[in-house]
Amino acid sequence: MENRVVLTARDLDGFLSDQDMKHIELMHTYYNEAIKLFRILSATTYEHRITQAKREMIDLYDRMGKHMIEMIGSEQSIHVYSFNTPRESHGEASRLIAKLRDPRTEHHEFVYYIQRAYELLFNLTFMEHPQQKKNYLITETPVKMPIQNFAVHKIPDVDELIEHTVMCVMLRGALLPSMIMSKEIQEYSSTRFVPPFALFKIQRDDSKKESNMEYILDLDRSYFNLEALDGKDLVFADPMNATGGSLVTIVTYLTSQGVKPRSVKFVNVISALKGSLRIVRAIEHAEVFTLWMDPVLNEQAYILPGLGDAGDRINGPDIDESPRNIIQLVADYGSTIANLYRDQIRKMEETVLGL
Repeated sequence: MENRVVLTARDLDGFLSDQDMKHIELMHTYYNEAIKLFRILSATTYEHRITQAKREMIDLYDRMGKHMIEMIGSEQSIHVYSFNTPRESHGEASRLIAKLRDPRTEHHEFVYYIQRAYELLFNLTFMEHPQQKKNYLITETPVKMPIQNFAVHKIPDVDELIEHTVMCVMLRGALLPSMIMSKEIQEYSSTRFVPPFALFKIQRDDSKKESNMEYILDLDRSYFNLEALDGKDLVFADPMNATGGSLVTIVTYLTSQGVKPRSVKFVNVISALKGSLRIVRAIEHAEVFTLWMDPVLNEQAYILPGLGDAGDRINGPDIDESPRNIIQLVADYGSTIANLYRDQIRKMEETVLGL
């Protein structure tokens, strides 16, 4: 019999309050209006009607955004880049998300924008702290005339925030984002700290709908040490947070085994409102950090408007019933990625091989 853990959508919705459900339903009301405008934009050829529909859509998205800001304003555990940062910073994030959504963005470009997104998300997760101390980097430069030159650079001191971090990978689409976050931690650490990794094989049953979805954690194909997770800051970097089900399944299992994380950070490029609320309601000391918040999920539990299957757009699709393992995925990234993240790959090899 397979060694696995299953969580259902019913379990997840039990964590949501009546007020949460009202917020979610309001977003669905708004988005149903947006779908009417999508139909016009997709079908009509009349320039005047297209212009009018676009104007109405801009107004509708503005209203959805304002309502989400109001909803999230009282949530101390949900951090949205475009809600938390100065207005002058929003353009960069908005343009990034637009490029990631665009179906014309090819694979190599998509990976590039994912890397940029996680650089911004690292700042949101670890550097948006009042009273943060400074660290100094003294760097030897290639210039040796008239004598060897050095430069001094002031950077935020994040050592205390990162020293207990474990990177938790929910495999597939989360692999590269987890490597990027680990690399950022390493680059900002005064000791070049590379966080240890924990690898979880989890998937949702896509034959089901959002309302009866099941999340399946395969323990036989996961690699982690329970003792190494206890009392640590668990960082999950997954490009998309749709329902929150995978994260809640993993953390619920860990806590059932006696693991008490010091904190849980879920770092996403796009997070759905419902998934964000589920996570902070279900997991003690959990925080969501997202570059962008989307309003709703469809019946198949995909984010709307979303950006498609982020895992396939990062890694390319698998063929039939032969999913690639971590080594194959890393190999497919190519030598540039493998060389850039060689310390992170070595840490994952230690986890898998028990070295």
